[in-house]
Amino acid sequence: MRFPYGIADFRKIREEGYFYVDRSDRIALLEEAGSQLLFLRPRRFGKSLWLSTLENYYDLARTDDFERLFGGLKIGRNPTPLRNRYFVLKLNFSVVDPSGDHAAIRRALFDHVNTQIENLVAGYAPWLRQPVRIQSDNAMTSLQSLLGAVSQTPHRLYLLIDEYDNFANEVMISPLQGTDRYQELVESEGTIKTFFKAVKAGAEGRGIDRVFLTGVSPVVLSDITSGYNVAKDLTHLDEYHDLCGFTARELADALSGVLTERGIPAEQAPDILELLQRFYNGYRFGEGDNPLLYNPTLALYFLDYFGRYGRYPRQMLDDNLAMDRNRIQYVARLPHGETLVNQALNDAKPLAVAQLVNRFGVRDMLTAPKNPDFLATLLYYFGVLTLAGRNEWGELSLTIPNQVIRKLYVERLQEQLLPDYDDQAQRQELCRRFYATGDLGPLCDLLERTYFKVFDNRDLRWSNELVVKTAFLVVLFNDVFYVMDSEPALGRGYGDLLLRVRSDMRQYALLDHLLEFKTVSLKEAGLSGADLAAKTWEELRALPVVAEQLREAEMQLTAYRETLKRTDGESLKLRTHAVVSIGLERLVW
Repeated sequence: MRFPYGIADFRKIREEGYFYVDRSDRIALLEEAGSQLLFLRPRRFGKSLWLSTLENYYDLARTDDFERLFGGLKIGRNPTPLRNRYFVLKLNFSVVDPSGDHAAIRRALFDHVNTQIENLVAGYAPWLRQPVRIQSDNAMTSLQSLLGAVSQTPHRLYLLIDEYDNFANEVMISPLQGTDRYQELVESEGTIKTFFKAVKAGAEGRGIDRVFLTGVSPVVLSDITSGYNVAKDLTHLDEYHDLCGFTARELADALSGVLTERGIPAEQAPDILELLQRFYNGYRFGEGDNPLLYNPTLALYFLDYFGRYGRYPRQMLDDNLAMDRNRIQYVARLPHGETLVNQALNDAKPLAVAQLVNRFGVRDMLTAPKNPDFLATLLYYFGVLTLAGRNEWGELSLTIPNQVIRKLYVERLQEQLLPDYDDQAQRQELCRRFYATGDLGPLCDLLERTYFKVFDNRDLRWSNELVVKTAFLVVLFNDVFYVMDSEPALGRGYGDLLLRVRSDMRQYALLDHLLEFKTVSLKEAGLSGADLAAKTWEELRALPVVAEQLREAEMQLTAYRETLKRTDGESLKLRTHAVVSIGLERLVW
């Protein structure tokens, strides 16, 4: 099996026999949905491949290729009357350079649009009856000239724009005057607004018949308002939920083919699929009861590696998605964003919004929004939160979708709380010691001296127990060795933090760890800050309220251990740890 990791060219995938999940039957649905459509998904979620599919289906210059490309697909068995009927102009805004001032970005956008128009003219020369004039300093004029030429033919134009918001988002999240440059692009007669006004005008009987936009968020369209207010948003409609992405069944079928080719026993499939579910699954788009989806780039990254070498990649996070941490950092810099981003790590209390915000702009976020719905929705569009049903009040719950995304949150906190090389080196050494021996003491000393002080100084004490658990999650996180499970369901209860050794790493000197956390305030302990600092670890552990919390945690751990024995048998080499935090300053275990 050949997996098209990093390939978004439909023709190449079909002609060279790459693995392909057929969604071509949705083409007919799209035609019925409307003539100007918007489809939003996180980065690297298969949007570019879908546009390439549309390009090959509608391109009138590729009529002779239809049977070879689509004959074996669902749409090939029942094509629509519009197949191979259009001039296709495909733009990709992700290639527009976002650096420089407004004038430089304008030139970069115009250069891209003009280049694509020139390519179109060259490819459709037999059908065009009048010349197209390219204006190097004004691509809007070039577009108008193209539409004039198209109007002289029996055909019309299908405009595809991939990542319509990409370069604008890159400008927006830039810490170097990004907001000012962004507003120049979208406000008044800014370049982006001017471009979409031209598209809107072209679709009013002047040559453009259909438009399909992909992107990450609706922020840009919200900011250009009347410049382009005609697109129908398909993002949350149930019938397009899995337009991009893989279902669990599709991934299982692909894995089965890999196992067969490599001669690996099929009995290994459940363990592999569980690992993939932990690391890559978890995305839901739309409010219906839709199946969770796998990020296709991550899934293909794994399948390609496993198919070549017959083993897991040590690094489960594809580096192409690591830059999404910049989006988390951007939201954290906005008013109230720091607290919201860190609260997202609390699995016991997911973030909740009354509804997803669909029409919002940068100005709304920069002027301290009145509720967290703006920021939480933006994290959802960026793909670092996803829908997880409704809570008891009917609000939409938003959670971190999987472990590779959780790693992005954790790495941001690691760099924020322990920015020095020496601190990070010490953390890694102490973690190695804990992973292999269960020795918790040196790790707790590090947390007392570093993490707790930084948490306190940054006013992140939204919940003492959550701060403690977050601190341990951040300091212990390691997806090369472990599946990190926060709030795992264990029988009738929920553990606090489970470090389960990855199945491919069980041959090494690594232990499984289950931690349970309790907190005691200074008032409950009957101590002042000075008293707390003066007492030894043994004296603190002997305090009645602390001893009681330790006993309660140990009882919970005993019950959880029995549950894990029943579910995992002898495969776990489990160590349990009861930890009590006193005043968010001292730890006993």
